[in-house]
Amino acid sequence: MAESGTQSRFVLPEVSSLGLRDQICELVSAAINSQALSPDKRLPSCREMAEQLGVSRNTVFAAYGRLIDLGLLVARDRSGYYVNPLAQERAESSASEKVRTQISTQAPVQFDSLDLVPVDNPLNWTSYPYPFIYNQIDPDLFPVDGWRECTRLALSTTQMPAWRDDSVESDSQQLAQQLRQRLLSSRGIYADEDEILITLGAQNALFIIGATFAHKKKTVAIEEPGFPGARNAFNLTGNRIVGVPVDEDGLVVDAIPAGCQLVFTTPSHQFPTMVTMSQPRREHLLQSAQRNDFLVIEDDYEAEMNYFNARSRSLRAQDKNNRVVYIGSLSKTVSPGIRLGFMVAHRDIIRQARIVRGVMMRHPPTIVQEVVALFFRLGYYDSHIRNIERRYKRRWHVMNDSITMHLGKLRQTGSRGGTSFWLTGPPGFDATELSVRLRARGVLIDIGEKFCLDEDNRSFRLGFAFVPIKKLDEGIRLIAEEVNVLLAAIGQSDGS
Repeated sequence: MAESGTQSRFVLPEVSSLGLRDQICELVSAAINSQALSPDKRLPSCREMAEQLGVSRNTVFAAYGRLIDLGLLVARDRSGYYVNPLAQERAESSASEKVRTQISTQAPVQFDSLDLVPVDNPLNWTSYPYPFIYNQIDPDLFPVDGWRECTRLALSTTQMPAWRDDSVESDSQQLAQQLRQRLLSSRGIYADEDEILITLGAQNALFIIGATFAHKKKTVAIEEPGFPGARNAFNLTGNRIVGVPVDEDGLVVDAIPAGCQLVFTTPSHQFPTMVTMSQPRREHLLQSAQRNDFLVIEDDYEAEMNYFNARSRSLRAQDKNNRVVYIGSLSKTVSPGIRLGFMVAHRDIIRQARIVRGVMMRHPPTIVQEVVALFFRLGYYDSHIRNIERRYKRRWHVMNDSITMHLGKLRQTGSRGGTSFWLTGPPGFDATELSVRLRARGVLIDIGEKFCLDEDNRSFRLGFAFVPIKKLDEGIRLIAEEVNVLLAAIGQSDGS
């Protein structure tokens, strides 16, 4: 690191086994540890650091975010990034100890960075006044009393034999039966017991599928933009992935490249744009799967959260050729912390997937399966679903009205429900910069880049399930203020 005027100048190493983000983290943390940076000196902004190092601002933003989460940096409102005084104290103490003991330490082991998308929300995200981030639910809506009752019953001596033993080769019969009778039947899906596998959520199901088919060495097609968890699962299991664009009718079937073995899609509410796949597009996809010999992985994301028309028929319900592997999760309807999901497919696929699951983690906790089965059997799930549908529908309308009123300059993707909105700015709009500015004001958003194989810095996603309804409009107003600042900078402000 060199000094240039009042600014610190950083230079990337010529050779490093780390990814760019981690190289920047290493540079800054080393400067802090060597006391080359002090808490009263501002670090280069994301733009300045990006120009110094010859990298994208998104990479610098990700590095700074990681250093904030590690407690090494702090972001000061409208001022910039500074060394955390506590980190400086630790560095000074470490330096003193090193002088006293004269002990030299080896550099930490370094690993090549994996091409994975991290979950990079602040660890203290619940303390932010307006956390418009996805995959979170309102904890106040969880039926604690009903869950407590089901747990008490599952722990009784009469129920204990159902969960105390190993169950690698099978799952809770009670849970499988409830899923078949209540969830799957509502989606028009009829499956035998040997066509269902219980998983640790939808993410675990995707990893199992990726591992089950990786040996074939064929391409997996995913939506672009799409679910980063699917990209991670297929990448980590050794599959080659390719992005397929999404339009207002969902996945563009004609853009699926030849030779794919799997095609991943979220037809009920596309993740993250929230568009619902049209019925003609669904028929086209199933026909293409049969004609081109590939399987469709249907992640039925937020199928329950349709606030207008009747739910579209699932792909699995329309599949006559066993081409669809159906994935469901209880994370959005019960609680993310329960970590239970399921997959439905031809029994031959389930048989192999069960073996793969057994190698990974044997099976999901059977006691949790039994508690969830009781949660269904005693009617708590049906009551809970009606409650959250009613609450989220009200929030959806408040959000939609507020976005229409305050963020009309941005393009909003049309949707029929769900718990989030997808917005896109004009050319030159910087969603990453918007995220930085909003975080300083207590607002968290998801930038579009994390959902894309190719860079998309114009889009961002607003999830509203965790934000109280009385704060929704306040939060959108804050977002609009910062959006207008950025639009003015590119000549797109009101009245320009």
